[in-house]
Amino acid sequence: MGRTSRRKRSTLANRAIVASAALILGGGGLVAVNVHASAGEGTPGASRGEFRDAGRRMSTIDCPDAGIALPGIPEGARPEVDRELAAMDTQITEAYRQFADRREQIARDPALAGNAVLGPLKDKRAASLDRIGIAVERASGERPRGLDGLAGCSMRADDEEGAEQGAGTGGQDGGQEAGEVPEQGQDGGQDQGGEGQDPGQGEAQGNGPEAADFVDIESVQPAADRPRNRRGASRGSFSTDCGRNENGKFNPDNVIAAPGVSNGAHHMHDYVGNQATDAFSSDDDLAAGATTCRNQGDRSTYYWPVLRLQNGEDEADVDADGGGRDQNTGEIQTPSQVTLKFVGSPTGKVTAMPRFLRIITGDAKAFTNGDANANASWSCTGFEDRQLKDKYPICPEGSQVVRSFAFQSCWDGQNTDSANHRTHVAFARQDGRCPNGFRAVPQLVQRIVYDIPPGPGFAVDSFPEQLHKPVTDHGDFINVFDDRLMKKVVSCINGGRRCR
Repeated sequence: MGRTSRRKRSTLANRAIVASAALILGGGGLVAVNVHASAGEGTPGASRGEFRDAGRRMSTIDCPDAGIALPGIPEGARPEVDRELAAMDTQITEAYRQFADRREQIARDPALAGNAVLGPLKDKRAASLDRIGIAVERASGERPRGLDGLAGCSMRADDEEGAEQGAGTGGQDGGQEAGEVPEQGQDGGQDQGGEGQDPGQGEAQGNGPEAADFVDIESVQPAADRPRNRRGASRGSFSTDCGRNENGKFNPDNVIAAPGVSNGAHHMHDYVGNQATDAFSSDDDLAAGATTCRNQGDRSTYYWPVLRLQNGEDEADVDADGGGRDQNTGEIQTPSQVTLKFVGSPTGKVTAMPRFLRIITGDAKAFTNGDANANASWSCTGFEDRQLKDKYPICPEGSQVVRSFAFQSCWDGQNTDSANHRTHVAFARQDGRCPNGFRAVPQLVQRIVYDIPPGPGFAVDSFPEQLHKPVTDHGDFINVFDDRLMKKVVSCINGGRRCR
């Protein structure tokens, strides 16, 4: 399934009853929660305690991220490497389905995890990694080292940081590029607001989320102030209005990370802006594509994982790739507001982005990769000085859920993409300056608001093995501004004006 479209939308009336609810104490503790299984992975006949214990022993599959471990792919090998990396994601998805189907059996016989799930997965990954090695060697004359060490995966316990059980190699590559969120000033550990919360109440059901993934926003401490602008800062902004995906453009592709691969994301994306975007879109396709942006000079692509109510209701994609087949179920929610704003640098002027610049911010696999590249923030209207990185917010009555991204704002001056889709762009350093060799470009700051019932009854789509964790949230952007409009963007930002 290359593209999914949906017209039906929930109303306030039929969203008033949500199957997931929490009782909140004054200290922010979760007393009771009933989070629905995301993919109908019920375990009839198993006791609640038995399921809980099994889930805590082994909750998901943890594999080294070959895309991060292989940053230096030569241009000639990239199409084949991208296809194999996407195939490896599919292999993990299929293995996770087998694990989910046999969860009770594995709890009784842990050796089954290695024999029936991890062993075959390692063999398939080894074959893909071998093909990657051949492609790189053909293009560069040298085979990458260490590929064999990326084949093995392990079982990971959801409630233990880095816990591993089962056969194979579960260690992650340590060479990830560190990413800050300059707009938010977040704490890397982000344990704020968790006091009074009994981790025993976070019982995994299906493939997540669980009670421990939610925090009462009123218990979170305000974030530190962002760095002040220095003399010569570019203080202006440019806002583009591209709607809220009212027309329902969805697909489970990722043209940046998995070009040419249908269902390369294994989760559904919301799209605003360019309407020609799917896995097979070329730059020419995007340049000619229609746009939902009010200013027709902006044909850029903006996309992010959909947010769903975990209310037991089937969606139109319940039997489709990226939806139910990839364990993403529940009602897709249309944002009540989407704000796309480009801002300047606190230390100097910005230069124009190159056309077709691609930026991925955040890490869709941050639950297993670690949070080095995580870059999503969660909050509530009226409380946006309080930001969460790895928790979903529980907002009080009358407040709406907010997810936001401050994209990388430094460009290497040469490339519109890179082999790992990260190293051609960078975050500014803590002092606001770009790293050596990078130049400041307009920074996309994206804010998405949802009018959903209070409580822990929602989650973003994710790869199945990422268990719908909030830390896996991410955003994607392809710049398709025409030259005239990009010049206006730069002029407005550098001139200190607020433009649209």
